[in-house]
Amino acid sequence: MFKSKTLTRQLTKEFRLWRKFSSHNRESSVNPAKYPPPQFKLQRALIITKFSRYEFEQMRYPQLNREQLERKLRDRGTDYEMLMYLHNLHKDFERNVVQSFLDVGCEVKVANRVEFRSSLSKEIMKWADLIVPVGGDGTFLLAAGRASPLFAQSQQKTPIVGFNSDPQRSEGRLMLPKHYTENTADAVAKIKSGDFQWMYRTRIRTSILGSNGKIPESTDLYRHTVTKMEQEKTEPEYLSKAWSLRYKAKMKRVLPYLALNEVFIGEQLSARVSHLQLVINHENVDNKTKCSGLCVSTGTGSTSWHTSINRITNQQVEDLVGILPFPEPKGGKPMPAFDAEEIANQYNQNLRFAPDDPRICYSIREQICVGVWPSPRNFKARRFVNSLFVKSRCIDANLVIDGSISYPFNDGAKALLEVHPEDALLTISLD
Repeated sequence: MFKSKTLTRQLTKEFRLWRKFSSHNRESSVNPAKYPPPQFKLQRALIITKFSRYEFEQMRYPQLNREQLERKLRDRGTDYEMLMYLHNLHKDFERNVVQSFLDVGCEVKVANRVEFRSSLSKEIMKWADLIVPVGGDGTFLLAAGRASPLFAQSQQKTPIVGFNSDPQRSEGRLMLPKHYTENTADAVAKIKSGDFQWMYRTRIRTSILGSNGKIPESTDLYRHTVTKMEQEKTEPEYLSKAWSLRYKAKMKRVLPYLALNEVFIGEQLSARVSHLQLVINHENVDNKTKCSGLCVSTGTGSTSWHTSINRITNQQVEDLVGILPFPEPKGGKPMPAFDAEEIANQYNQNLRFAPDDPRICYSIREQICVGVWPSPRNFKARRFVNSLFVKSRCIDANLVIDGSISYPFNDGAKALLEVHPEDALLTISLD
């Protein structure tokens, strides 16, 4: 029987060859000569704070005073002590971060997640030399979305660096390493002195294709309210003759929200099948699929939903190995055991790719593979691409950017997902 390491190589050989083949066509996502980092001088810092669960409850019940709100939360069974503990934990950390920037001579403004969603955010971003989300990855994604050059209608690239306010309960992959939670002053001092590295993170640009250049209203999933666009709208653009014929559309309209993690397309009701048509890299093939939704990820997002969709478990490895044909043991020696956890971990680690990778990777969730589906039969459920056209055949679907901003995407809706180097997010990295 194969030994553990040999078995690992056998099961991952195809995946490694695929990645090696794909890497031949890779280029740097951002050419430093064409898109150089800004002349950075830290004088003004904009702190974006986490919106705690307690603050959310205050927003839900604005008519209640503190005592009334506490009574209501306790009556419904909420662990009020834990709720307040976490609220105070975040607030204490926020004050620590603010003080660290003040101590190095920075001017500081503070806005919470709700305030930062207001139309004032454009002016605030133009003021700031650095945007500092404090909380978890959700707060970072919000800040990144509002720092979009499309959203702000500006070529200004304001860098972002994030602090994880509760590393014990939050992974915070987009934030600085967890030890800086205990050493915020050291981190700020390094940033102030220029002792850091620049990192560009690829983002997905989404364009809606149609006949009149209109786009539907967006929905803010965080507050569950319909919102109007918060900036001057991007102008419609006429498609080339070739694209117009290929996609049966006259115009495209770029959405102002860039996706740092992923774009998801699928039916709102999770039990309903999503029916989609895809064109990869503008090829002359229409790929049709029925599935539980489409997730298109960047390298940054590959550690998140992308991995959750495509990962394998120890049990799946055991089931797979259980049906493999093995040679009979020689000399009566028992067959060596394999390490299912090691194999699964290595496979899952290989699902991740670099944040500055210029490609995006689509994943079809639970693709139906019976009868005539998918069409063509060799349509891959996961693949790296440079661009992806999606047409909806859904009944009540949405296109969701970074799990935050949602657009209706029902039968006949068309979208083009692609990467533009100038859209990359500029972040600060510390060892």
